Amino acid sequence: MQRMVIQRILIGFVTLWVVSVLVFLMTNALPGDVAQIVLGQSATPESLAAYRAERGLDQPLIFQYFGWLGNMLTGDLGTSKAGGATISSLIGERLYNTMVMAGIVALISVPLSVGLGLMAAMYPGTWIDKSLTFGTLALISVPEFFIATFMVLIFAVQLGWLPSIARVSAEQSYYDWWRSMAMPLLVLVIVVAAQMIRMTRAGILNVMNSPYIEMAILKGVRRKRIILRHAFFNTIGPIVNVIALNLAYLVSGVVIVETIFAYPGLAKLMIDGVQTRDLPLVQACAMIFCATYVVLIILADVAAILANPRLRNPK
Repeated sequence: MQRMVIQRILIGFVTLWVVSVLVFLMTNALPGDVAQIVLGQSATPESLAAYRAERGLDQPLIFQYFGWLGNMLTGDLGTSKAGGATISSLIGERLYNTMVMAGIVALISVPLSVGLGLMAAMYPGTWIDKSLTFGTLALISVPEFFIATFMVLIFAVQLGWLPSIARVSAEQSYYDWWRSMAMPLLVLVIVVAAQMIRMTRAGILNVMNSPYIEMAILKGVRRKRIILRHAFFNTIGPIVNVIALNLAYLVSGVVIVETIFAYPGLAKLMIDGVQTRDLPLVQACAMIFCATYVVLIILADVAAILANPRLRNPK
């Protein structure tokens, strides 16, 4: 078991290194010139060359990469090539906003999804199961930007119950904060929960076909007890993996939601960096997103290993 955990961690480090190379090469392949964007179209060739030399943009890519990687490993994210501010200061508040929203959505969606998935598995073929299956399939098929736009149209434009912009400030009261955050939180809960409900239900029903489950059924054990005491613990691995992927999505994949509701999160900051071709900012955001995925997937794998009795007790 320890060997498997160490292997997962080493694979995570290798994945981060490979992604760092891809992120650096892809961001440098973006069209446009940051010096031209910052100094404007009227900049002289001499001023452009001086700006590139000052920012290290005239060095070969291999030297730029190792310099950037060394700074990342020491915690130095560098400075913004567009604005001149430190990237840590730009990311700090945005990362906090994203983590707050992701944490609230996780606290709501995870127990809700697992509970509804277990309920659907306890009553297969009934109206409860059919309703949950149809509802989750419909929500997965609908793009999140459509759900967000529809909610803005209904709750903000037609009814006027909620604001269409998620304003976040220290001067807000708790009521105003929750009111402005209601729609983006609800959209993310709907998108994330639908996938986790389906995976929980599918995992439970798959385990229900196992021989030891059939033996328990023949002995007269109630279905509810079988699911809660036996089947559920043997499906923790795939369920935790789905939860980890969706939690990582909450950090890195909420660009559409943050854009529609003008929420000042990390994903929107990365999009702004792409528009201004602020490569260090884009690279730092991309590495944060990748590290989030890798850490959550490693935690999910470790949880699946610990939940498997055959791996805990190989003898």
